[in-house]
Amino acid sequence: MRNIRNIGIMAHIDAGKTTVTERMLFITGRIHKMGEVHDGEASMDWMVQEQERGITITSAVTSFEWKKHTIHLIDTPGHVDFTMEVERSLRVLDGAVAVFDGVAGVEPQSETVWHQANTYKVPRLAFVNKMDRMGASFERVVESMHDRLGDLCVPIQIPIGAESEFQGIVDLVTLTALAWQRDDPTQHETIEPPDIAAAQTAREHLIERLADFDDDIAEAYLEGTEISVDVLKSAIRQCTISGQLVPVLCGSALHNKGIPPLLDAVIDYLPSPSEIGAVQGINTHSKEIVTRTANDKGPLCALAYKVQIMEDGRRMVYLRIYSGTLRVGDGFLNATRGDKIKPSRIFQLHANKRTRTDKALAGEIVGVLGFNKTYTGDTICETSEAIVLETIGAYEPVISQTVEPETLRGREKLLEVLTKLGEEDPTFRVSEDKETGDTLISGMGELHLEVIADRLKREFKLDVRVGKPQVVHMETITQSGEAEADFEREQEEDRLYGHVRIRVEPLERGAGIEFENRCDHSFVRGTLLEHIREGALEGAKSGPKEGYTMDDLRIVLMDATWREDWSQPLAYKIASGIAVREATARAAPAILEPIMKVEITVPDDHVGEVIGGINARRGRVDDIEDRGDRKVVSAVVPLQKMFGYSTELRSLSQGRGVYSMQFHAFDRV
Repeated sequence: MRNIRNIGIMAHIDAGKTTVTERMLFITGRIHKMGEVHDGEASMDWMVQEQERGITITSAVTSFEWKKHTIHLIDTPGHVDFTMEVERSLRVLDGAVAVFDGVAGVEPQSETVWHQANTYKVPRLAFVNKMDRMGASFERVVESMHDRLGDLCVPIQIPIGAESEFQGIVDLVTLTALAWQRDDPTQHETIEPPDIAAAQTAREHLIERLADFDDDIAEAYLEGTEISVDVLKSAIRQCTISGQLVPVLCGSALHNKGIPPLLDAVIDYLPSPSEIGAVQGINTHSKEIVTRTANDKGPLCALAYKVQIMEDGRRMVYLRIYSGTLRVGDGFLNATRGDKIKPSRIFQLHANKRTRTDKALAGEIVGVLGFNKTYTGDTICETSEAIVLETIGAYEPVISQTVEPETLRGREKLLEVLTKLGEEDPTFRVSEDKETGDTLISGMGELHLEVIADRLKREFKLDVRVGKPQVVHMETITQSGEAEADFEREQEEDRLYGHVRIRVEPLERGAGIEFENRCDHSFVRGTLLEHIREGALEGAKSGPKEGYTMDDLRIVLMDATWREDWSQPLAYKIASGIAVREATARAAPAILEPIMKVEITVPDDHVGEVIGGINARRGRVDDIEDRGDRKVVSAVVPLQKMFGYSTELRSLSQGRGVYSMQFHAFDRV
């Protein structure tokens, strides 16, 4: 267990994340030929759409050996449209490597995945890549980390040279230098640091940072006592695992520079499964908080973090096993859904290649067949030791488009495939346009839906017509409102009666929907209360203005009436839905639209035009940052106004401007 590392590679698109992964696989002997992303030959980018676009779309799992340690690695997407893949991967990882472009520094998606890792308290290393590119600056990237990510990042290496003169690195822990061999950069020789004064200054800064958290190092530093390499490594490891510091390394993955020291750092500084502490969950019987430690002999506890539809249509569930042992043929419980399940096959994974195994142990990440009713976020456990772990949340889609079969006969098959794709991807939704009856698909951006449409045609052989992208809107309320409703029906021997009084209250943006019971009647509990809650949430699915899904409100049950021999939970469910719809109509409803965080990089002489364009699109400029001979304009802009912006930016900047955007928040139109 101590020799296992579960890590992910995360970055902004084009920072070199998949190239880092490919080099790790090659250097450790997992693959025998390095595939290049730009050639569409990276082994971890196995989907046709990934190979054609040169980007990662779906997270891929692999394992390899390095210095008597087993490293399970998840390569995650860098494009904002596939942020959910990063989210659910981080949920099950023990550590991560964040890759940064040595020229661009911290970019929008780097910031997003960093904060996602903070949410799940994932210890991490930072790797400044592309140090041999023109314009690369290690110092500037570290400074941008401090400015945008906080002051946790501390170099444990410094580069020898930069751009075309990037020749090696200085290891600040050992105070030795590694110089690449020109004909084979995977090999290096150990030399004295060329600039020993700069190296000692950087090492002293590292020790000062460690002294803030380690009393022994603080004492040795103040007394001027020499601190051994082992003591330094131990302190860095403890500070990394506790989240107090993030070690920063550097290299150039494309040219095989700096990857072996990065692998060493994964072993030296990131935790094993037994070091991350016990996971907590809720006992489904007692409702008490219980824990599971990383132990092969304990009761099984695993989290399904991903579902994949295989080539033959079968569902493979990706599991992170936290405790116990999963064996083929043994019976288990899906505690989230209450279903008894049995794995028919277990696979060790390498991208889309699978190797069968009879069992999987605590700390491992595997693929499983036979869990046909298991979904992302479900907990798998022993039937006698039922526990539910915290699930994996999903993002709300921001863009939709129609999709229809070329023939009526193809409609049933289309809906079947779309349902399967929805099982794979929690951010992909399928609905029906209430006015036209058209099928709507919704996702996180244009590229997300492009990939879905391409898969429908090529992977599932469906002839479909796809409409133009449309922005997804939501509704909310701007003041409180109240309504009561009853549902009464008498038919033959059945008598149904339910009466509720519901109040709705506005919440701040991003809060979602809350349900609260302020009714003190003793009969409002258990199944009846659950039916009232379900009915209320159902009522909030269609807003009073345009029928959009509602968001950012609290639904409060204020009162309910009981009629002996008539009252049934179903009647209360129906009544609460009616009451919510009436209450929201009285609460000054408003339309919400998706607002995007946009970052535009242009030469200095085009900044004025960029700012003018943002203002014309109802946007707001938040910051303008110098980045060499370019300016980076940060703004927030309604998504509706960003369609066609890439063409406008190319035109005004003579093709020299680039931009990226990611979802920021829903806000009032």
